[in-house]
Amino acid sequence: METNILEKQMRRWPLYGGGLALLQAGLLAGCDRTPEIPAPPPAANTISPVAATPAPRGPERVILAFGDSLYAGYGLDRGQSLPDALQDRLRKDGINATIVNAGVSGDTSAAGRQRFAFALDNMKRRPDLILLGLGGNDVLRQISPDETRANMTAMMDEAKRRGIPVMLTGMMAPPNLGPEYSRQFNSIWTDLAKSYDATLYPFILDGVIGNAGLMQADRVHPNRTGVDRIAARVAPVLESALGQPR
Repeated sequence: METNILEKQMRRWPLYGGGLALLQAGLLAGCDRTPEIPAPPPAANTISPVAATPAPRGPERVILAFGDSLYAGYGLDRGQSLPDALQDRLRKDGINATIVNAGVSGDTSAAGRQRFAFALDNMKRRPDLILLGLGGNDVLRQISPDETRANMTAMMDEAKRRGIPVMLTGMMAPPNLGPEYSRQFNSIWTDLAKSYDATLYPFILDGVIGNAGLMQADRVHPNRTGVDRIAARVAPVLESALGQPR
């Protein structure tokens, strides 16, 4: 993804920057406040099949959706998460896809790195594709981009070692964190996609962030309509990734 495209996407972030500022204030004000993003559940409960819908004919394609609250469906009812919406769209398009949702609300890239191999080891079979989306909580905590990059690289290395292709759904830092932080953070996903020949959807919240009608009250998580909007944009890229030769 070229720099000018990333710059165009960053112009959509003013309201997100405000939402992050409010959320960061709550997280940093003290331990007595309840965070907007809950702590992860025990590892044994981090993998669950997406709600089933009638599958079309054809070979089953298994996808592991591994990420944070944007995958887990934070604030939504069961069956309304992004992996649910993507599975429905793929099946309607004639792809016999089963998406296993391993999203955990609150996960940083470091937390994801710790459970990544566990999630893969506990799949019924090796997935045809990993949909990998982390980084939002790193931004909320203003974790060093170098640390985020190292964690994401470790997961990409593990997927490569196992021979599993990856599609990345990227995250971007809001302008209020400063141009240097944004530059270092935003380049992580484009660099990884190039280095590992991975499919990239540059910014998972593209098209919904800043639109109050598509976001929950925290202005960080999409509502059901927002999830559907994201799924409509991500599904064609995901279908293309599934069609890539090993």
